[in-house]
Amino acid sequence: MSENQKSAPRTLPRYSNTFTPDVNAEIRRAAATGIYDIRGGGAKRKVPHFDDLVFLGASMSRYPLEGYRERCGTNVVLGSRYAKKPIELKIPITIAGMSFGALSAQAKEALGRGASMAGTSTTTGDGGMTPEERGQSKTLVYQYLPSRYGMNPVDLRKADAIEVVVGQGAKPGGGGMLLGQKISDRVAEMRTLPKGIDQRSACRHPDWTGPDDLEIKILELREITGWEKPIYVKVGAARPFFDTTLAVKAGADVVVIDGMQGGTAATQDVFIEHVGIPTLACIREAVAALQELGMHRKVQLIVSGGIRTGADVAKALALGADAVSIGTAAMVAIGDNDPKWEAEYNALGSTAGAYDDWHEGRDPAGISTQDPELSKRLDPVEAGRRLNNYLKVLTLEAQTLARACGKNHVHNLEPEDLQALTVEAAAMARVPLAGTSWIPGQGGM
Repeated sequence: MSENQKSAPRTLPRYSNTFTPDVNAEIRRAAATGIYDIRGGGAKRKVPHFDDLVFLGASMSRYPLEGYRERCGTNVVLGSRYAKKPIELKIPITIAGMSFGALSAQAKEALGRGASMAGTSTTTGDGGMTPEERGQSKTLVYQYLPSRYGMNPVDLRKADAIEVVVGQGAKPGGGGMLLGQKISDRVAEMRTLPKGIDQRSACRHPDWTGPDDLEIKILELREITGWEKPIYVKVGAARPFFDTTLAVKAGADVVVIDGMQGGTAATQDVFIEHVGIPTLACIREAVAALQELGMHRKVQLIVSGGIRTGADVAKALALGADAVSIGTAAMVAIGDNDPKWEAEYNALGSTAGAYDDWHEGRDPAGISTQDPELSKRLDPVEAGRRLNNYLKVLTLEAQTLARACGKNHVHNLEPEDLQALTVEAAAMARVPLAGTSWIPGQGGM
């Protein structure tokens, strides 16, 4: 070796962009255990999202509304197509389905309390309806899932609307999981399952295999409920144009599209990260389907999957949604992943904000657990107040943006109020790239 080679500085080690430390760690975990990784939460990969869009506030060519002195409406009616009793909400932000089993009874009660105070609806989730949730929810949507866990005609009639779940954004084409440690005596009784045994929900409904059968099922549900209740159809975002079209033709009053940033109690990590499309990519596709059928605003569209702020709400409405639905954000609002439990999250091998092993049932916040001692930590009255505060802020933020664009109702926001900061977001949202008139795939400069 020459003297120059000896004295030359060594280059720093470089990680592969393909075999990153995280990828290598997963290979080692899989090799050691022989089982796939199961977790909760939503996708961790970065994908185009609402942050990649900006509003064009009013200036010369638009006339803004003055602060809080000029009214900006937020009310929404859901299910007006066929239902005798459509749902009327004060705000266009609803609480997504999260099951008793995945969540504690106290958490379900808190969601009902907060939603009722804010003038909106909450949703049951897989596993049936609890008295706490029905008792504290002014407006409750009953999920009708492939598993049929906890389903009965009595509770169907108690609900204010029914949501037929075909798929979920975190796992389109797949079923959920509830590990045995969360199947307590009460959960087992409600779901007609053995206590302490791992449970996997079905990925498709047992009594229909396509849209024709869905139409029959919707008619059956209407008959059971005397044609009073709105019928929603929820799909995971995969083929939103065709799924929306088929749901409308099957008779849905409301279509719910759940993007890949949507969370889940538990499923395979490979599902969460590699199946489905971003929430931003599915809205305009679903709206296009409704417009082609002449049903936009007649059949309402609810969008979910990664909604966090009033800006997200306003952007979803501007792209054509009638309302949004939140799940993970609602859990955070009532106290999940709170840094005050940091030491206990550390003891579980995680940290506040990154904890996604909710399926293990050891959530220190008392929200995603069936452990009676942990569940006691959550005060449903205080947690409901926090959720109400959060929903109030989301609504005020959405109103502020609508007023800035000169709109006297949040539903008057429209795509031309938006521009995109990236080519990907411009293509997905079908709005111009900022500073140009170019919408990728549609020509123009």
